[in-house]
Amino acid sequence: MMVAIIALLIPYKLSSQVLGFSKLCKIPLEFVIGFILFVIIFFNIYPAGIVQTSVNSDTLNYLISVNINKNIAHILINLMNLIIWSTHFTLVFLMTTLVKYIFKIGFTKYIKTYTYAGRLLKNIGAKLKNIKNKISEIDLKKKPNKFIFTALSINLIILVIMCIAWIFGIILAIIYTIVMFIILNKYSKDIIKKYDKLLDATHEISHGNLDIEIDENLGVFEPIKNELQSIQKGFKMAVEKEVVSQKMKTELISNVSHDLKTPLTSIITYIDLLKNENISEENRKSYINTIDKKSQRLENLIEDLFEMSKVNSGNIHLNKMDVDIVSLMKQTLLELSDNIEDSGLIFKNNFPNEKVILNLDSQRTFRVFENLVLNITKYSMKNSRVYIDILEYEDKVDVILKNMSAVEIDFDVNNIVERFVRGDKSRNTEGSGLGLAIAKSFVELQDGSLEISVDGDLFKAKISFKKK
Repeated sequence: MMVAIIALLIPYKLSSQVLGFSKLCKIPLEFVIGFILFVIIFFNIYPAGIVQTSVNSDTLNYLISVNINKNIAHILINLMNLIIWSTHFTLVFLMTTLVKYIFKIGFTKYIKTYTYAGRLLKNIGAKLKNIKNKISEIDLKKKPNKFIFTALSINLIILVIMCIAWIFGIILAIIYTIVMFIILNKYSKDIIKKYDKLLDATHEISHGNLDIEIDENLGVFEPIKNELQSIQKGFKMAVEKEVVSQKMKTELISNVSHDLKTPLTSIITYIDLLKNENISEENRKSYINTIDKKSQRLENLIEDLFEMSKVNSGNIHLNKMDVDIVSLMKQTLLELSDNIEDSGLIFKNNFPNEKVILNLDSQRTFRVFENLVLNITKYSMKNSRVYIDILEYEDKVDVILKNMSAVEIDFDVNNIVERFVRGDKSRNTEGSGLGLAIAKSFVELQDGSLEISVDGDLFKAKISFKKK
């Protein structure tokens, strides 16, 4: 008891450093218990008799009888007693310190870390957890043959072990049944919980809540969750597109009405003026000239609408051939030379000296260049410079047009290529608002791209065509 009390009073840090107990405690508990039991049994059977015989002089007489000096015999007897009692006291000290250490780190942690049984149970627990995870993550799209075979094989092994145990097999069967009930009950509750989460999310989405998120892993329902999130994302994109589409349709109806009504009203007004027989010949010619201009604008608008409807319906045929894009741009600038001259703009061209051949529809590509150049002549700052570059790369050709806007660019660049959208919000300039939309459609029909960008008041249109 005194040794045990001393072991309790000595700080663990000191005992672990002086006696090396920190290394000793890492020996598996089963080995420690086995060794202690062996020592206790051995010392209780044999050394106890030695102690007893040493007290009543039997040992002394025996040693003298085998010709050992009496003084040496006394020394040997004292040495044997010292070893026996020191061993007993050391075992008591170590066992007390071990118990103190177990309380210090925690019984559960010690069993898991420093016992073979704990390590085995830990490994079995990890295996069972792994099996549980595999069960919960079964892909319902695949045949479950492998899983069923594995589960039944494990069950068969357990049943065989219980049968070998004979009468104890009944106890094992009861324990096995209880354990299986607990596991299946927990698993079924987990499945129901995950199913309810999936059902709730589906219910929310069906009622228009497209922002609901499911962060938890749903096990066997995980593939369904992923598909549901894809549907959710698709719905959100569709709704956003529909909102933009509805807005564009409203603007389109308003803009078409305005653009058709304006020249038509002018035509009707001037026709009414021509009905007056008292007007002068000079006014008559002026009115007819105005009617002619308004009619041409109305005709161009209707042609653009017709062209746009063909593009949207896909009812358009491309007549592709090898086209020198440099010559086509030069031809466009030549045919629009009057508009360019009237605009007062200075065109700075950077074209390759050799031909740049691409497989394109020359008529539609000419229309693209025409619309972009006309757009520049209408909206550029007077007497400013316009830059047109044709750049040839290994896999593509870029046509870049840059001009300085006459008014502040305060519109959305992403919407300027839509139908009936203009940079001039007052709609005072000539045009249908379809020029860039038609250009973009014709470029994309030929597997190209048209990008619009703005830097301050610098307006930049970049056409890219892929080479064969």
